[in-house]
Amino acid sequence: QVQLVESGGGLVQAGGSLRLSCATSGLPFSSYAMAWFRQAPGKEREFVARISWSGAGIYYADSVKGRFTISRDNAKNSVYLQMNSLKPEDTAVYYCAATTRYGSSRLIDFEYWGQGTQVTVSS
Repeated sequence: QVQLVESGGGLVQAGGSLRLSCATSGLPFSSYAMAWFRQAPGKEREFVARISWSGAGIYYADSVKGRFTISRDNAKNSVYLQMNSLKPEDTAVYYCAATTRYGSSRLIDFEYWGQGTQVTVSS
């Protein structure tokens, strides 16, 4: 059974930092590209960042570029999202997801999803 479990969310003031983690089990982690998405209340789920299976290919949404850093540890079957200079508009539920589709940032291409972790940024 494949499981993706996010952690690290919470309440932080604007300008602060959080580090999200996503621990996976039940899938050949090093064969999957991983990504983070987020969904704010009343809005559609949107792409945040993705990382290739090797970690060499990384891509960010423009809204987080320069503030967020995605990374992975294939030995620990985990992916991370370091979020700095947080803004109130970053408030959302953050999800990690896995895909075998190279280079995709489309929700439909991601096969496995976590349950999400809440990030709230106060002004």
